[in-house]
Amino acid sequence: QVQLVESGGGLVQAGGSLRLSCAASGSIFSINYMGWFRQTPGKEREFVGGIRWSGGSTYYPDSVKGRFTISRDNTKNTVYLQMNSLKPEDTAVYYCAATPDYSGSYFYSRAISYAYWGQGTQVTVSS
Repeated sequence: QVQLVESGGGLVQAGGSLRLSCAASGSIFSINYMGWFRQTPGKEREFVGGIRWSGGSTYYPDSVKGRFTISRDNTKNTVYLQMNSLKPEDTAVYYCAATPDYSGSYFYSRAISYAYWGQGTQVTVSS
């Protein structure tokens, strides 16, 4: 089992920045990929990026490319989501997720591919 705990959410003005953290514990050795998703009421979870646990390669959808950056600190078992140039439409609950599976970008962009999820952290961007 893997436990994930997000932190760092809050209220920020449009154009501002925020960094979310996701601390992993438990069976860390089983993690192959970490993803970040966001969700607003009535909508499905949207993939905003991911990182391979070893190696550190990242992948972002076009909707956030150039504004969001994912990094990890394996010594702290923590993955970060740096969000810059935030827009009101970035307002959502943000979740980190982990999967032991080894696959490609399409697989990792789908919420169903992840076995472990954090509790989520609210990000609100005011205009």
